[in-house]
Amino acid sequence: MTQDAVAADHTAVRVALWRALHVRADPPPHVLEDEIGLRLADPGEGWRDRPDMDVDATRRTRASIVARTRFVEDLVVERGVEQYVVLGAGLDTFAQRRPEVAAERALRVFEVDRPGPQAWKRRRLEQLGFGVPDWLRLGPVDFEGDWWGRLAEAGFDPGRPAVVASTGVTMYLTREANAATFRLVAGLAAGSV
Repeated sequence: MTQDAVAADHTAVRVALWRALHVRADPPPHVLEDEIGLRLADPGEGWRDRPDMDVDATRRTRASIVARTRFVEDLVVERGVEQYVVLGAGLDTFAQRRPEVAAERALRVFEVDRPGPQAWKRRRLEQLGFGVPDWLRLGPVDFEGDWWGRLAEAGFDPGRPAVVASTGVTMYLTREANAATFRLVAGLAAGSV
């Protein structure tokens, strides 16, 4: 079995831990309150002793991570869209933290990521009692392949407005895959962002 088949990606874990560190180490008010990712990652008791969790050394990066997440999530809420696509979802927890948004407007959340980490996340969501509600679609894809087709198979409607977030995946893709993604997103329904 590959590492992808048995665990979350290490960068996804780091982001989840920084979100939790924001809540535990930064003074309120918090930009984002997310400790669910910490529960998903389950890093053990000494997680705050990791070099990449140094409170002072990671302050700017941590601020960037929580600010970009809050910015995108505010767009989803303010725009009133019914589709939210998270490319390279990792340990994103919007669906677990904000189920009321889905209930208020029949929002569908599409988490798109590589098959191994996504299968791992599905298992963790089940183990922790969150499950995967019908409005949350976990789409295992190869970003260098036909991920757009897989998204459509999961129920995404390109003719309806959507918020598409790609805050943590572009640096891992080829120039061609990024360009193709931007072209596809640019062709979505009016009101999409």
